[in-house]
Amino acid sequence: MMNAEIRKLTPEHAEEYARFFDTTPHDDNTDESKCYCVCWCNDDCAGVDFSSPAKRRALALRYVRENIIQGYLAYHADKVVGWCNANSKADCYECSSWPRVLGDVHRDKAPDVKVKSIFCFVIAPEIRRQGLAKRFVERVCVDATADGFDFVEVYPYKTFIDEARDFMGPAELYAMSGFSVHYETEKRLVMRKRLR
Repeated sequence: MMNAEIRKLTPEHAEEYARFFDTTPHDDNTDESKCYCVCWCNDDCAGVDFSSPAKRRALALRYVRENIIQGYLAYHADKVVGWCNANSKADCYECSSWPRVLGDVHRDKAPDVKVKSIFCFVIAPEIRRQGLAKRFVERVCVDATADGFDFVEVYPYKTFIDEARDFMGPAELYAMSGFSVHYETEKRLVMRKRLR
């Protein structure tokens, strides 16, 4: 899988992005669980209807076209085989998943410190455990450095559960990529990699 091409998500990839979520099993592999990753973005979730896959898909198309969802797609043989959601931490405090999943993670109070967060991965089952997540992490760090971020931050569970529920990736992945524990919550490690 090391020959997969990683591309930054841009508006012209909106249909490919949605099609990847249409066809790639994740979570409990039911249609109702198709998230389209709309709950990790730089949008205020107040009043947004996420109640069905069709509504989440429509939101995803709009969010990609308006640069509200940010991250990377991996392509192999011109097919999308992976997704990594990476966005500015400060831009995601009002997203739907922040209070539900990361409510005990501190909001950064220093306005001059720029933090890029990796919120999730979805990787096609047939290519899992082939190094794609590590390549995503490396790309996020390279681009975040170029974009003037101070840190990349991640939120793995302290104890690995399974690939569906550990969509933020295992702590070992980040440790191998130069991240260290910044602090701990009850269930999670908050790990950071200094970029400059």
